[in-house]
Parts: sequence; structure tokens; C-alpha cells
Amino acid sequence: MIDFTIPDEIEKLKETTQKFIFDTVIPMEKDQRQDNHGPHDTLRKELNEKAKKIGLLSPSVGKKWGGLGLDMRGMSVIFEASGYSLLGPQAMNCSAPDEGNMHLLEIVANKDQKEEWLKPLAAAKIRSCFSMTEPSPGAGSDPSMLQTTAMRTKKGWIINGEKWFITGFNGAKLNIIMARTSEKIEKGTGATMFLVNNTDPAIIKLRTQNSMESSFVGGHCQIQFKDLKVSDDQVLGKVGLGYKYAQVRLAPARLTHCMRWLGAAQRAHDIAISYASKRYAFGKKIGNHGGLAFQLSDSEIDIYLSRLFIYNTAWLLDQGKEARNESSMSKVFCSEAAFRVVDKAMQTLGGMGVTDDTVVERLFREIRPFRIYDGPSEVHRWAIAKRLMKNMEGKNIF
Repeated sequence: MIDFTIPDEIEKLKETTQKFIFDTVIPMEKDQRQDNHGPHDTLRKELNEKAKKIGLLSPSVGKKWGGLGLDMRGMSVIFEASGYSLLGPQAMNCSAPDEGNMHLLEIVANKDQKEEWLKPLAAAKIRSCFSMTEPSPGAGSDPSMLQTTAMRTKKGWIINGEKWFITGFNGAKLNIIMARTSEKIEKGTGATMFLVNNTDPAIIKLRTQNSMESSFVGGHCQIQFKDLKVSDDQVLGKVGLGYKYAQVRLAPARLTHCMRWLGAAQRAHDIAISYASKRYAFGKKIGNHGGLAFQLSDSEIDIYLSRLFIYNTAWLLDQGKEARNESSMSKVFCSEAAFRVVDKAMQTLGGMGVTDDTVVERLFREIRPFRIYDGPSEVHRWAIAKRLMKNMEGKNIF
């Protein structure tokens, strides 16, 4: 039986996080050190220092490396609280892509690699990016279509290829690159991850891509590797096992996205309830009219079920399970539910909902892409259905 009771120490940490978000982070949401490609590093670093002073920096990283060492269940509570402001995860150093990259390094990297990369990442001294997605005909939802290659040389490897939608590239110090190292990619083998200093001149930025959301430091970029030379010491884990390590990163990362965006959806819902409890039309509060009352109720249900999805999947991951099916179901439901909540909040606010008088209009733009990245809903539904068909093989049920 799963116990959803929140331990006292996590409850206290949640209260500290909520106070930090309300008292420190939300007042800085209008800070000018932000643009269409995300918060600037100067703003991030200032927020990181404030989080560090009260013991909230890097909650997902092991204590040995300077973090709080939370398990997935603890992260579920704290990440949701941090997500109440779009700047919250950045402030606490638990935002994508760094949070997922730090988890990957902690699990797979050797001691020297952890000292070189994980330690400064956990201290928020540097940022990172993860280079896997490629333009057509390269890898996207189908990672086996990987086109970027790493060719063996006498001194190491030479990487050539192109990537795009590389979040956080601008200003990142570490670039984790996925490249093909075999002629064939089959049964999850044939690709390798490399840890590369992102300032290497053989890594060329083609452009910073414009997107509808703007909450990630460093934006999203299309980049090229042109005869990028790397050594064997820069291989993450073992040669050929890149896809295996990608699962180490992606399954928990999908869930941590759900946690953070749940916090944002809760913010939009709270704003809608507050407005509906004060605005009058046709002789009574608009929240007492059936149409809006049902919308608010549906959003409350979506938030509640999202939280249960997250807690259950987090519990499975903490037990050492892969939880691929649960991770996929959580990603589909939470991403779609969060958008429904924000959409209903905007509708509740009426004309004000499409202005920047509240954060709801911004959240509408920020949450919509979540149904695409880390696996679009269609791909996850397809994966769920495949498992259903496989589990039914040899069975005959009437």
C-alpha cells in the first residue's frame, strides 16, 4: 500500500519553499533582466544566491555534491511548490535541462567527471545543455534516427552533425552530446554520450530559435558540430550505451516537468478562483454561475488527479522501478490537464485573461509546449498502447 503522507521534514521544506516563492521570487517576476529567450544569467545567479542562503539550492542533487538529496517523492512536493512562479525552478537550480543533466551525471559519470561537471552544476556556478534532438531526417521522437556521428580516431573521437531545440545552449558551459558510434542502431545500442566544454570553437551556433515560451535560461538553439575532437575521457559511461543512459535521464525528467508545471497550473487556478469570488455579474459572483462553477470544479479535479499521478510514479521510481508506462501516462495526463487548467483560468478572467495584468496569459504560452517536448502526447499514447498489446499476447479474455 502506498502511503501519501508527507514527512514532517518535507512539509517544513515545502513551507520554506512557498515563503521563498511568495516573498522573494514573485516580486522579481517583472525584473527587466528577461527577454523572449528567457531570464538572463545575471538574474538567475542573483536568485540562486538567495535560494542558497536559506538552504533551497539544488534539492534533487545528493548531499555529497552540495544538494539536498531528496528522493522523487520529496521532489514531487518541493518542485511543485517551486513551480508556482516561472522563476522558482531557476532560482532553486531545479529547472530543465540542468536538473535532468545533474541526475544523469550523478548516476552515470565517473568520479573525475562528477568533480569537473556535477559539482559546479550543483553549486549553480555553471549551466548545461543536452544535445539529442535533430532536424529532419534526424532524431526527434524516434531516437533511432540519430544522424550525428562520432568517428573513432587514434586520439579519441571526431563528432559531426547538427542539433536543434537545444535548451539552455546560450551561456552553457557543459554540452552533453548524443552521437551515433556504430553503423547500426539496434536493441538500444549504437549511440554514445560525450561531455564537452560548450565553448569549443568546433561547436557552432547556427541560430537562436524563437518560440512561444520564454522561461528557460539560454533559450533554444540550432547548433552544428564541425570536426569536434573529444577524448575517451569525455565519454559518459560506456561506449554504445547512450540510449540506455538517456532513459536514466528521461523517465525522471518527464515527471519533474510534471511537478513544476503542476505548480504553475495551481497558480493559474488560484488566480481564477480569486477573480471568480470577487467579480459580480447578473446579480451574483461569477463563480456561483453554473458554467464557470463547473469549469473551476473540473480544474480542481485535474490538479488533484495530476498530483496523484505524480506521487504514484515518483513512488515507483523510488522503489527502483523503470515505471515507463506510468511515466508516459503521467506525462500525457499532466501536460494536457495543466493546459486545460490554464485555458479555463483564462476563460474565467475574460478579457483580462489575455492581457499581462495577471500571469495567466504568460502561463498559457509557457505550458502549451509541454505537450510536445520530452515526448509528444501522441508518442506516449502509442507507447502505452504497444505495452497493452504486448501484455495481452497469449491471453484470451471474454
